[in-house]
Amino acid sequence: MPVSATTATAAELCAFIDASPSPFHVCRTVAAELELRGFTRLNESDVWPSAGLNRHYVVRGGSLIAWSATEVPETAPFRVVGAHTDSPNLRVKQHPDLASAGWQLVGLEPYGGAWLNSWLDRELGISGRLSVRAGNTVRERLVRIDEPILRVPQLAIHLSEDRRGVTLDPQRHLNAIWGVGEQPGAFLDVVAEYAEVDPGTVLGWELMTHDLAPSRLVGREQDLVSAPRLDNQGTCFAGLRAFLAAIDEPGAAVPVLVMFDHEEVGSQSDRGAQSDLLPAVLERIVLARGGGRADYLAALAGSVCASGDMAHATHPNYPERHEPAHRIEVNGGPVLKVNQNLRYATDAAGAGEFALACAQAGVPLQRYVHRADLPCGSTIGPMTAARTGMPTVDVGAAQLAMHSARELMGASDVPAYAAALAAFLTPESAGR
Repeated sequence: MPVSATTATAAELCAFIDASPSPFHVCRTVAAELELRGFTRLNESDVWPSAGLNRHYVVRGGSLIAWSATEVPETAPFRVVGAHTDSPNLRVKQHPDLASAGWQLVGLEPYGGAWLNSWLDRELGISGRLSVRAGNTVRERLVRIDEPILRVPQLAIHLSEDRRGVTLDPQRHLNAIWGVGEQPGAFLDVVAEYAEVDPGTVLGWELMTHDLAPSRLVGREQDLVSAPRLDNQGTCFAGLRAFLAAIDEPGAAVPVLVMFDHEEVGSQSDRGAQSDLLPAVLERIVLARGGGRADYLAALAGSVCASGDMAHATHPNYPERHEPAHRIEVNGGPVLKVNQNLRYATDAAGAGEFALACAQAGVPLQRYVHRADLPCGSTIGPMTAARTGMPTVDVGAAQLAMHSARELMGASDVPAYAAALAAFLTPESAGR
């Protein structure tokens, strides 16, 4: 089958996801691409340069913000595309070494709304970061183990109380096997060895599992993407592509890409969407370019944000679980998400901005509403709008199996989503 532009872009998404098993690796993957395009990292603890603050980015843990202010006025408004770097998974406990019934185990617990049954009987690797002592200082060390060292086994059907499946207790049923023996192993020693650090210097860790099966194009026409962490690395990838396209054709606003950690657990952290990360960086951009507090507030008043997160495609086996009048198709174009109770931040003004962006990009637009009798998930959108005062629109790309260890989206939605976000960052006609 010949490789089309759509197939090539979807394959790039697969490579992006496979390179980024944790939020910290997402930031490293994105930073590497930014630096290839001339971006320079700034440290938040430093005094930022008073001139030439143009193509830069900052990283705070598993979150990243990048911006390009090369050819815009000092007090220009912002156009922001937001995403999140974290995905539901199983994470390593603080005392991970266990033993039971002759098996050596690693203690795991769910992060976010992980669809637990999808994590059973998979070969799992480990990724994340370590805090390592270096003299009287603490340094960060990323670690990634792409070896099948962990597996959470399913109960045999013959031992189940009924043959329709088992109910998983997250405390008792999610510990991973990694060896045979009556005594617990030394899991952190093995992780330290992979990270090439002395186990005795490891002071803290954020470690998580990831499915080792590679992302790939599937389906009769290879028009689908099967991958882990599409929610929300699908948006991280599309947002990055949009941002890099926007800096090549600068408009009247400052394009900004923000990727928050901890969305799946409520965003209330030092680097989540409820933190000061975005407003603090936006204000420092204005101050470093010669503006003042009043200029910053004026810039915010003219700014707008697209909160990008994946959207629910209508499931062919469960169509009754969806709003009947709002069918969403994979490969049907970006999705505008609306919730009257503000689980999504979209209002009429934001909807108009994104609809116009889709029209200017030449891609179709779908409109999603959750069933009124089912609880609706949320995004970084409402809290970003509340923290900054920016009109915010919630958007996404359609997928199935959200929060599963393995998810599914349309291949042609990848470039369409990126094109719509790029048009949003650099609208043909500035102003609202």
